[in-house]
Amino acid sequence: MPTPSATPRILIAEDDPLGAELLEVYLSEMDCDLRTASDGEQTLQLVASWRPDLILLDVMMPRISGFEVCKRLRSDPATRDIAILMITALDQSSDMDRAVEAGTDDFISKPINKTDLLLRVGALLRSREKKSDLERALAYIEGVERGKVP
Repeated sequence: MPTPSATPRILIAEDDPLGAELLEVYLSEMDCDLRTASDGEQTLQLVASWRPDLILLDVMMPRISGFEVCKRLRSDPATRDIAILMITALDQSSDMDRAVEAGTDDFISKPINKTDLLLRVGALLRSREKKSDLERALAYIEGVERGKVP
């Protein structure tokens, strides 16, 4: 798993310009680097070139749905550990089941509550950082056991 950057990188994948702008405003209180994508294809391209720590992924997007984007990211070893928070206007439990099956870490329903969003984003970023710390510690221990680290 890549080490999270000092300033978290958050990709907002939202096809509605007003929705994306609202998310940017909400997240502006955090110390983070933000980028936006307006469809599933652009989301995958930005993930490949920019490697975000977290993706706020709208479910209903043009070209490639958020469900499919999530599945593709989870199936690729290079991107499977990126935290994903799916955003949906859908309210059926079957839609939430699909999000979980696609591999999302969490989901939030529209309309988005700012406090809820910031709490979930913070929790996902902390979880990613702790996982990275644990993997570094395990790699160090493995190196010591193999005699590669003094």
